[in-house]
Amino acid sequence: MGKSRSGRRGQAVAEAVVEAVDGGLAELIPDRERARAWTLLIDGAPQSHLDLDDPAYLSFEYQRRLGHVIDLVAPPGKPVHAVHLGGGAFTLARYVAATRPRSTQQVVERDAALVQLVRRELPLDPNARIRVRSTDAREGLAKVPDGWADLVIADVFSGARTPAHLTSTEFLDEVRRALKPSAVYAANLADGPPLAHLRGQIATAAARFEHLALIADPTVLRGKRFGNAVLVASDAPLPVPELTRRAASDPHPGRLEHGKSLTDFTGGAVPVTDAAAVASPAPPPSVFR
Repeated sequence: MGKSRSGRRGQAVAEAVVEAVDGGLAELIPDRERARAWTLLIDGAPQSHLDLDDPAYLSFEYQRRLGHVIDLVAPPGKPVHAVHLGGGAFTLARYVAATRPRSTQQVVERDAALVQLVRRELPLDPNARIRVRSTDAREGLAKVPDGWADLVIADVFSGARTPAHLTSTEFLDEVRRALKPSAVYAANLADGPPLAHLRGQIATAAARFEHLALIADPTVLRGKRFGNAVLVASDAPLPVPELTRRAASDPHPGRLEHGKSLTDFTGGAVPVTDAAAVASPAPPPSVFR
């Protein structure tokens, strides 16, 4: 798995794998605490963490929060139909396969060279029902049959920014078309002060879904630093108490906002349309130091 060299007492020590992909320079960095775990970086920005021996282990805080959504989208262990917009190391698709065997999944990842790298160095379980399409997220979503998905997860970043065409009401119309009635949409968003992008994304989702929740580090919600926030949306009531409990009990506790407090948080932001959409803000250089 990747390159290796001899370590102490004859043990093989994995070395980083560095390779140019369509989106920049990809690095697979071995986790020194876990024998077959890796972190994927693109141009220095962490994208995914994966433990091949334990795909149910989620290290990144935003991936843990999306894992909570996956856990609660259906009864424990029940197979689901899931669409993942943005592939990375396929961490969340592997999580679904591990926790919900026999699930059928589609991963849409535009970076074909990255897909080849991950398939080669971090191969998927051949028995997992995971299909990977190397195309634009919105184009790939358009190929999902009407009402097919129990869950759509958007985790798409290009140069550490979410592309503009994945931030609009028209994009969410396509998400809703692919979802079953009462199914769930979850998105990994990134923003910093003054949180204009995040507020606009909440307003956009509120224009298309009846129920919303937002999970993030309290310091991010207060506009004190740049960070990730997980937006959850559905036309059915969300499992707010359980999501709240799980987020609060994480190693990096998150706070959940919903209802009036989430509406107040938007501060009068208006829904984003294709005509007005812009990419999410670039993180400050200090974020990845």
